[in-house]
Amino acid sequence: MKVIVSNEIASVCPVFVGACVEAEVVNTPYCEPLWHEINALGEHYRATLTTESLKDISSIAATRAVYKACGKDPSRYRPASEALIRRMLQGKELYQIDTLVDLINLASIAYGYSIGGFDADKFVGDTLTLGIGREGEPYEGIGRGMINIHGLPVYRDALGGVGTPTSDNERTKIDLNTRRLLVLINGYDGNRDRVAQNTQYILDLLAKYCQSSNGKFTLY
Repeated sequence: MKVIVSNEIASVCPVFVGACVEAEVVNTPYCEPLWHEINALGEHYRATLTTESLKDISSIAATRAVYKACGKDPSRYRPASEALIRRMLQGKELYQIDTLVDLINLASIAYGYSIGGFDADKFVGDTLTLGIGREGEPYEGIGRGMINIHGLPVYRDALGGVGTPTSDNERTKIDLNTRRLLVLINGYDGNRDRVAQNTQYILDLLAKYCQSSNGKFTLY
């Protein structure tokens, strides 16, 4: 898959670094050892963070800044990484979906980057372009119905929007039949080394919990 960063994004975040992870996987409904890792990280965050201080994590702060630069209120349309950690800090259980989705959520929580996970076989075309959502652009968020993505960073395939830092699209979502996984990491803080570490973390989790042995990643 080819990923292009549009001038729209480059103008509001010239330091942006993205990563694309591709892997063949086996998904399962639930993975207990994975949830041990998720819960352990939740305990660590509850001991070290508050709902206010989490906004100072560089990856989250940078994503919030880009939302504002694009004209979106980050407290109303929270980046997914912030929303997940915030839920943990409030003592609420994370939603358990399936192993791939839960794994991607863990990777997002661990590094603070908003991460999109997709069934690669559901894309239209071989190119994804990162731009900014337009007024009235149709977009069905997973479990959210139609949402207003005007002013949100959005990846589009040949048919339309597939992923934003707030919510991915129903059309390309992961399910239990997903065999080819594509993951996009959004490094609005420009920290190339940390984005690369996040990608390797994902590949390691996929090897441990999703029978993946041939995963690869590229930075863009």
